Amino acid sequence: MKVLLHILFWLAALGSVTSTIYCGMVIAAAMRFGLRKRREQREAADYLPPLSVLKPLHGTEDGMERNLETFFEQEYPEFELLFCARHATDEGLQLAERVGQRYPHVNAKYVTCGEPMPKFHNAKVYSLAKLNEVAKYDTFISSDADVRVTKDYLLRMVQTLKDPHIALASCVYLGTAHQGAGFSSQLDAVGKSVEMTSGVLVADMIEGTKFALGATMALPRRSFQDVGGFDELGQFYADDFVLGNRLAAQGKGVRMATHVIRLMVQDSPFWLSFRNQLRWMQSTRRSRPWGHFGSGLTFAMPFGLFGLLWGVLSGHALLGLLWLAAMVVNRWLQAGAILSVLGDPDRVLNALIYPLRDLLGSILWLGSYGGENFYYRGKVYKLKEGGRVEAPE
Repeated sequence: MKVLLHILFWLAALGSVTSTIYCGMVIAAAMRFGLRKRREQREAADYLPPLSVLKPLHGTEDGMERNLETFFEQEYPEFELLFCARHATDEGLQLAERVGQRYPHVNAKYVTCGEPMPKFHNAKVYSLAKLNEVAKYDTFISSDADVRVTKDYLLRMVQTLKDPHIALASCVYLGTAHQGAGFSSQLDAVGKSVEMTSGVLVADMIEGTKFALGATMALPRRSFQDVGGFDELGQFYADDFVLGNRLAAQGKGVRMATHVIRLMVQDSPFWLSFRNQLRWMQSTRRSRPWGHFGSGLTFAMPFGLFGLLWGVLSGHALLGLLWLAAMVVNRWLQAGAILSVLGDPDRVLNALIYPLRDLLGSILWLGSYGGENFYYRGKVYKLKEGGRVEAPE
């Protein structure tokens, strides 16, 4: 029993120290991001190249009509909206066409690419390859179907390319559950806001941005070819990470824009939400094995629970409760800093529930080491070293 108590104490102490240090780094990174955001918002938005906006689609989901509308409502002088799905009967593509009919002044095209070829295990990249063929302009803005934006989105995102040395810019996002969504979706949304943004901003503060977030990206057409082209990117699940990482390795500028978009989170039962989040954790483990391993020490709640268990078993229950409470406050501080700089209107409620998401995140992190198979859109795939995807079984 004595040995067990020693193990619990030192494990709890180690994780509490590392997660507290990390919390301090997140707060510093959030302040740095906020200062840069205010500075860039005051600068003249005078870089206005014509844009091709690439939107791969596959089916529909709740809120997608409004997501698409926000792209047709952009206040930008010259751009085209390009939508691609596998087949003309795709419900997402048909929805985009119906929305487009309400905005006849917007130049929009709707194309199909067919089923991905065997070498393209990433269907999104297969759609991007087709969109690249039909794009009129050489400056791209790509985005996923679950992204919702403000009217100045194109204007703000493209300013990051004003510097000719920048080969790619992406941005952080505010995870947003649909009104009336269940608690599991709310936890997923706050995790996308806080956990993801925390890691991104700390990494940018320490070593600069050496990756991209694929929810939306601004980049010249040539950047895709500089990393091996669509055939190469199509072999990876986390194509966005590979794209940004390879550009950074070549010495090309990769930047995190200060503009913030919304990433809409579907109302899903807990088991489905868990499986989707686990898939991303598995991908991160393959793409960044050592960084992912170290991220296990950034969680706070599991170590707070270890501290509580140590207190109860050692006869110091009050101290154990205080230990757990300290870790809860730790996560409140982290979430508060990130949600404030993201401009979350529900920051208080989301910060309050974040300790539960932190605990769930640690479980997902542990589960990411459970195997190489993942389920996606009705098929089972295998993630190999470096994030490459094997053919479905």
